[in-house]
Amino acid sequence: MTEGIAEIGFSQRDGLTRLDHLYQRDPLRVLFPAPAAGDSSLAVMVTTSGGLVAGDRLAIAVRLAPGAVAHVTASAAEKIYRSTGPTTAIGQVLTIGDDATLEFLPPETILFDGARLRRETSIELAAGAGFLGGDIVIFGRRARGEQFTSGFLREVWQVSRNGTLVWGDALHLDDDVARVIDNAACFNGGAGFATMILSPPGGDAHGILECARAVQTASAGGGLHAGVTAVAGLLIARWLADDAAVLRRAYSDLACELRSVALGLPPRLPRIWHV
Repeated sequence: MTEGIAEIGFSQRDGLTRLDHLYQRDPLRVLFPAPAAGDSSLAVMVTTSGGLVAGDRLAIAVRLAPGAVAHVTASAAEKIYRSTGPTTAIGQVLTIGDDATLEFLPPETILFDGARLRRETSIELAAGAGFLGGDIVIFGRRARGEQFTSGFLREVWQVSRNGTLVWGDALHLDDDVARVIDNAACFNGGAGFATMILSPPGGDAHGILECARAVQTASAGGGLHAGVTAVAGLLIARWLADDAAVLRRAYSDLACELRSVALGLPPRLPRIWHV
């Protein structure tokens, strides 16, 4: 069992976003590659163990001081291996200060058959803060003939603005996971799902809704189902897909559009996303 920690802090000095705090403990490491021209400061998390096993624990904390702009991602898909009982736990706390903007867009999480994962993400938004983030969850390794038929998944999101909870979401899969995934009213046999959350700095999520729907419509087909809504000043997008590659592509298409339209950043993801 390992207990990894990654604490990353950014602040703005002399008009530039700079790293002002870093604490890391195996198996988590954080790299800081040079961002592309015109893009925000970049932090890339690496799980040096190559994946997480039963009982592993990760604590991730990202803090942006007022005015800072940063993008946090991971070097590769996170693999959650089969467990004989203990549960892997990941806690993520993202704190965005006044007029700061954080993108938190790691690649997909792959649940091996029998995996057990509890992941809780808390987002704390100050006045004028911008946020774009989410996750992709893949059920098993279908290219190898493996599906996520048994195990445990609890995925929790909580978004607070100025100390008040404005949106929460919790998914709980346990016991006969295959039955739930195959149920037409649940995942309809899909290979995976994704969630994306946008909090525009100006707070006008409704003004971006039709743009997001147009991007999702353009990505539709090939067993991909998608929807997006605006609630409590947030834009919430969802996907369900029969193919993990199609899901990843649709997710990145909307992320590129939203970071441009809502955050004023280039319509591209960091190069690490395409490796």
